[in-house]
Amino acid sequence: MSILDKKSRIVVKIGSNTLTHSTGKLNLRRMETLVRTLSDFCNSGHEIILVSSGAVAAGISKLGLTSRPTETERKMALAAVGQAELMQVYERLFAAYGHTVGQILMTKDVIDNPTRRAAAESTFRELLGYGCIPIVNENDSVSSEEIKFGGNDTLSAYVALVCSANILINLSDVDGLYNCDPRKNPDAKLISRVDTIDDSIIACAGGAGSERGTGGMITKIKAAQIATSAGIPMLIVNGKNPDVLYEISDGKHIGTYFAAKREE
Repeated sequence: MSILDKKSRIVVKIGSNTLTHSTGKLNLRRMETLVRTLSDFCNSGHEIILVSSGAVAAGISKLGLTSRPTETERKMALAAVGQAELMQVYERLFAAYGHTVGQILMTKDVIDNPTRRAAAESTFRELLGYGCIPIVNENDSVSSEEIKFGGNDTLSAYVALVCSANILINLSDVDGLYNCDPRKNPDAKLISRVDTIDDSIIACAGGAGSERGTGGMITKIKAAQIATSAGIPMLIVNGKNPDVLYEISDGKHIGTYFAAKREE
């Protein structure tokens, strides 16, 4: 049985590592596959909200830099350049499949402030009502530490809440949550389902992200805590081939499924 209903509201999050080549430049082939798959899901009756990282990475590529800067001011400037580049690519790709996108850039104060949160809820509702695909990113070009989500894993969970999504799917660069780091231990075992996020699950998550992204498994666990506590299940799967979404729709058990509180 599929975890997706025939008409589900799905938040799909894709991270920088999954969205870019090892060179830091956008993986256009993967983006095209993702867009085609999401467009097909929309055609079948699903509502899609895409949370996409990659602005800073796209900015690095656009300006010809060889590494990710550590200075906040430089990263904010790169996000401004890269976000425009990122949306241009998405807009062109989705248009080829007959779909219109709308950009939403968020900071954490949108969630914390009831008035701004209500406004965000209305914007998502209207965009989906028009048949558009909202593409969401953190507004890194103006985000100070006080109003940052701390990464798009966390952002995607709050977007799922704001949109009243049926499920959050995190397209990662790993197959899911393992009992230990599979990059260091070849005997690591995939955890297929998590009903309760306790200390043992958090211990499995390990540490930080990479040069091209800010998130690691620990931020995905935090996102799962936020989503599942609100009654929204979350799935972590390997997004190197976005067609994996079809396998999920067909009922194949892949990745790590975090059950919503009401399912326990």
